[in-house]
Amino acid sequence: MTMHEALLDKEGLALRDEARAFVRSVPHDLVKRMDADEVTYPQEFVQEAGRLGLLGLRFPANVGGRAAPWTHEAAAVEEAGVLGSALACAFVMPSIVGEALHHFGTQEQKERFLIPMLRAEKIAAEALTEPRGGSDFFGATTRAVADGDAFVVNGTKRFIVGAEGADFFLVYVKTDPDAKPHRSISTLLIERGDGVKVEHIYGLMGTRGGGTGRVTFKDVRVPRENLVGRLNGGADVFGRMMMPERMTSAAGAVGTGRAALEVAARYTTRRKAFGRTIKDYQAVSFKVADALSKLDAARALIHAAGRTLDENLPARRIVSEAKKVATEAAWSAVNDAMQVMGGIGYTSVYPIERLLRDARLMMIWTGTNEVMDLLIQHEYYKELEAEPTARDIEKDTDEQDEEKVFE
Repeated sequence: MTMHEALLDKEGLALRDEARAFVRSVPHDLVKRMDADEVTYPQEFVQEAGRLGLLGLRFPANVGGRAAPWTHEAAAVEEAGVLGSALACAFVMPSIVGEALHHFGTQEQKERFLIPMLRAEKIAAEALTEPRGGSDFFGATTRAVADGDAFVVNGTKRFIVGAEGADFFLVYVKTDPDAKPHRSISTLLIERGDGVKVEHIYGLMGTRGGGTGRVTFKDVRVPRENLVGRLNGGADVFGRMMMPERMTSAAGAVGTGRAALEVAARYTTRRKAFGRTIKDYQAVSFKVADALSKLDAARALIHAAGRTLDENLPARRIVSEAKKVATEAAWSAVNDAMQVMGGIGYTSVYPIERLLRDARLMMIWTGTNEVMDLLIQHEYYKELEAEPTARDIEKDTDEQDEEKVFE
């Protein structure tokens, strides 16, 4: 029995298997051409996922989803992660942008953007990061100035995954520069057109072929009806969207780590040294065991985070933990896979070096893992102050209050 058999019900396993079959059908040539920057956005891949109804699985059937719980979607995203980070990103972007449209969008916005996005009739990208900084989200300088029935937008976003394929962007803009940072941002839907310039300028170490680019807005007029949520309420949208961003990053990372480990483990059953297959040497097989343990632990944490979200319980800490633990487990697993395989793992003969390049980014995007640490400790200290412990264990020692000096 695999861990998924223990964690998922029949519907979840069926969805995982459906996603797995789709991943197996993806042409090997597409993966290779994307990594060579010969394909700059996998349009047909997204369209096929849309045709199969695999995009935005959590959303209701009336907009094109399947009303799947987070636990099921995470299992499907893990399968997409086997393909590497670029294709996994393309697979999950409708889930991320869809979160804003589903929870904050108007009925008209859902009909114009959400429904066609889940059918892959329109491609979306989220425009968040700016040249002046990444994690300092609320310091955004892209401006949207009200002008009658529209906003006029000027500014630049960078590292926008899917930019080259996007028909529209979910853009965070500064609408009240004099307000406190958390009350100064709004969220707009900006369609590709006049004044929107997309450039493919980055020589990425990995995650190639996903359409990552710089997007510049020059005097772009955006209708007021394209405002998502309330004016200056972008912080609410951002807070909600960070959940699918980090959950999908975590789940996809486990898939990437798992893929590298499988390649390396099979290699150990064939490669011989000193007259024995190398899996018979504990220096090798223990690395496999260590990587597998970390990936299984990460998957269980992702499942727990998914259950927390499905039950509408406070999830900021556990989702941050899942993103941190899963991406670091993936990085560790890919490194162990390369070490197990030795020099051949460092070449393009095997996909380990590509997966290693992909995995490195996972600890940076959607909030660096240092930001995850910040969130985890912040939420924990709040819980520690608010919730009584099961037992006052300090009293299980000899009380010597005079020794408890804190200043």
